[in-house]
Amino acid sequence: MNDRVSNSSAMTESSAVEIEIATRRLMAALDSLESAVERRRDADRDENELAARIQALGADRSRLADELDGALVKARKLERTNREISDRLDSAIVTIRSVLDTGEDG
Repeated sequence: MNDRVSNSSAMTESSAVEIEIATRRLMAALDSLESAVERRRDADRDENELAARIQALGADRSRLADELDGALVKARKLERTNREISDRLDSAIVTIRSVLDTGEDG
């Protein structure tokens, strides 16, 4: 009977050691899981920030494209007006020279 108590006690100690080892492994696994979850949370936050930046860049691009289109329209109008003024000046110069040439002949 003494052997039984001895074996039972040894098994209990062995089971306690196994439980302690399993508990430590479980705690290590939980710590690893917690670290992985935190890394994933950080990655998701970084992704969200990147998506927001991309969206802002897209909005800026659209705004700049609209401004560029407006500037091109104004530039074309200015070029057209400049040509019209240049043509009128050329015509006025020709008229003035013609008047001056006619006046010298007389």
